[in-house]
Amino acid sequence: MTTRYLILEDGTSYKGKSFGAESTTTGEIIVNSNMLGYQEVITNQIYHNQIIVFTQPSIGNTGINHKSFEAIVTNAKGVVVKEFSNISTNRLGNLNLDLFLKQHNIPGIYGIDTRELTRRLNRNKSMKASIVDVDDEHAFDQLHATVLTNQQVKQVSTKAPFPNTGDGYNIVLIDFGLKYGILRKLADLDCNVIVMPWDTTSQSIFDLDPDGVVLSTGPGSPRDLPESVLEMIRDVQKEIPMFSMGLGHELFALANGANVYKLPVEHHGSNHPIRQIITNQIIYASQSEGYAVDPKSIIHDQLLITYVDVVNGTVQGIRHRDYPAFSVQFSPDGGPGPQESADLFEEFLENVSSQRR
Repeated sequence: MTTRYLILEDGTSYKGKSFGAESTTTGEIIVNSNMLGYQEVITNQIYHNQIIVFTQPSIGNTGINHKSFEAIVTNAKGVVVKEFSNISTNRLGNLNLDLFLKQHNIPGIYGIDTRELTRRLNRNKSMKASIVDVDDEHAFDQLHATVLTNQQVKQVSTKAPFPNTGDGYNIVLIDFGLKYGILRKLADLDCNVIVMPWDTTSQSIFDLDPDGVVLSTGPGSPRDLPESVLEMIRDVQKEIPMFSMGLGHELFALANGANVYKLPVEHHGSNHPIRQIITNQIIYASQSEGYAVDPKSIIHDQLLITYVDVVNGTVQGIRHRDYPAFSVQFSPDGGPGPQESADLFEEFLENVSSQRR
């Protein structure tokens, strides 16, 4: 294996060995604490333009399988691990993590002290990082000069509508960076889903005469999307039951007068305790969170807080007081992670059923 370096914006350098593609890459570096499900994480569109540091000591040990993709096109910028196992478990016996990353031109680096790296990243605000061949002055100059795009949603969203057919309720799903886990949950409930691009207008949604609308997860800042997206949400929530998650949750909050702020340290993992306020019940949920809704900005005549993070108190769920519309910051589909909040999809369809009656 070739010697390569992970360099950080603060001037730190880590020496390791390469796997995956041999390309040089730059992205925002984040920590993911999932113990399982590295394939779902790497293929999640939320990680567009990001280098993922896994706290799980060894990854690659379950290979790549055909049921664990969260997207076909993978947009992560790099993978950083302590140990790397090159095992294949798919039916053809030849697709392991190393080959998968090579196919998608994603470099990996192992042999890194990920515990020390995680502590460093948790002490600092988000940073850019690069995986390079040589950690010289030129590499750091290139890192500092690189400007990361803020057009992530435009780059990962579907360019044209497509169906995911079923015999049940007709659901329009707005793709801001769709996880296939959301499609799988709606399919389990026999929904007939039409996936639409991120910039779909409210009139285009009304023309499809849906029973419900879902706003998907996605990468980047909600502030980078135009006002027209918020106008669409405001129009649709008055007429059609709505369920939003992740980036969709943040956009739903903005559309209803709340503010959103960037977290000093992003939360990525499936071990986050969330408290449901009405029952005081604690659930564990999968999170991929770089932004949070400011609780002080919530207009309580319009929105009701439904879930909060037990660890840091961030808002994890809101509900509209006047319309059948609600949202959560976490990922109720798991993928990977606990399934304790999967019943939110059924709650959404209860709203749909009530509205139809």
